[in-house]
Amino acid sequence: MLNTPDDKRKALAEILAAHPGNSCTVQCDRIRAALSRFNLTTFEAMRHLDVYDPRARVLQLRKAGEFITTTWSRITTESGDLHRVGVYVLGTGGAQ
Repeated sequence: MLNTPDDKRKALAEILAAHPGNSCTVQCDRIRAALSRFNLTTFEAMRHLDVYDPRARVLQLRKAGEFITTTWSRITTESGDLHRVGVYVLGTGGAQ
């Protein structure tokens, strides 16, 4: 899972470019834009969307009414270590 597919990486780069800055609001905008297109891991949010703490931004989005679920996956990082990471999925329905 560490190897984000090229097309997804390109889409994440476009989202990052379309939402410049590092305010909480802008980081939430980037995550929301990504989730509207595909599932997003905490690792991808950090690495490709420049969101330092995706968990906090997802919590903000949930409090704002977004229905986002979290599942879990294991990825191997560049160092060869296995990590358990959250995978965010934007759902339909009411706020959690």
